[in-house]
Amino acid sequence: MATIVNADIPSLDRHPSEILLSLKDVSKQFGGTTQATTAIQSVDLTIKSGEFLAIIGPSGCGKSTLLQIAAGLVKASSGTILLDGKPVTSPPREIVYLFQQYSKSLFPWRKVIDNVAFPLERQPLSRMARQELAASFLDMVGLTEFAGHYPWQLSGGMQQRVAIARALAAEPRVLLMDEPFSAVDALTRLDLQTLILDIWHRRKGLTAVLVTHDVDEAVYLADRIALLTRRPSRISHIFEPNLARPRDPIKSREDPGFLKCRHQLLDLLLERS
Repeated sequence: MATIVNADIPSLDRHPSEILLSLKDVSKQFGGTTQATTAIQSVDLTIKSGEFLAIIGPSGCGKSTLLQIAAGLVKASSGTILLDGKPVTSPPREIVYLFQQYSKSLFPWRKVIDNVAFPLERQPLSRMARQELAASFLDMVGLTEFAGHYPWQLSGGMQQRVAIARALAAEPRVLLMDEPFSAVDALTRLDLQTLILDIWHRRKGLTAVLVTHDVDEAVYLADRIALLTRRPSRISHIFEPNLARPRDPIKSREDPGFLKCRHQLLDLLLERS
């Protein structure tokens, strides 16, 4: 059973309540029956519609594997994954997975606007309509003037913005992000964090789940933080920082609630508690 840890400051102004995605008694083993390695053991996790959840834990504990199971990309060895009460047995259209390696997820032979338009190609839209929609998502991430460029002509941070725009073009209900900012420099990371928060605020129905190894990032972005143990991993604590929104990249990090939650997480990750 995970421990709930609350910061002693006022509650959020946004209160998600309806459970959208749930993992029940999920375990994952790798290898044969005689030499199987258990990576994840009996994880229970509920994700509410419209919330921002972060998953954090020691290196190699299975954070990304758990996210891939939630997305239907990897099959759990046991347990159940439910989206809106229905079993997830393959990647649902309502869930979009944003990979860490953005440079490998984009199509290098397609221009930026055509990369963003890719999810729209399965819809009954004319090419002009797709281009107009793709342009609106590029505008959302501040890349309108780079629509005609190829991904390899852009910086790493700009490529990740293209990946975010393409993810949003799929109109997901759930956006799963696997350490999406880990390969960029510190200032670009702050910029992308602010972008994701701004998009999440504007799209009230969007549910976001972030896997990260960065404690500050988890506390700054999330409504709740699920802390995984070492392998075989399970959820040991659920943190609720309760930082006021909207959040500021500087002021929020100086908030007593932020510092308290950060301290508690680091104590547990460093095994000092």
